[in-house]
Amino acid sequence: MRWTQEGRDPDYRFTLANERTYLAWIRTALAILAGAVVLHQLFANADTGWQLTAGSTALAAAAGALGAGAYKHWKDNEIAMRYSRSLPRSLLISSLAVVVVVTSIAAAVFVWTAR
Repeated sequence: MRWTQEGRDPDYRFTLANERTYLAWIRTALAILAGAVVLHQLFANADTGWQLTAGSTALAAAAGALGAGAYKHWKDNEIAMRYSRSLPRSLLISSLAVVVVVTSIAAAVFVWTAR
């Protein structure tokens, strides 16, 4: 990683805070991935059609995208701190909110129609 050798080393407290934030995003991605696996395994033998497979696949894809976005966010923050620039905006929070809302609506529709 060439960028780690450029600019000035930021205060270690900010670097560690950025790393803790990255790890929190990774924990969130792992929790979503665990939810996808549980959803798939819990209803593997149920006659639910394609909806649960699509749901668990979408959750797994969202977890992967969140993990990749977390790395990009961490890296962009590190580079900004090295060059004493403002921290860049991130789409992670709004993206995660969209995933939660869509998942909640899909779960509600599934529960309502499965009665």
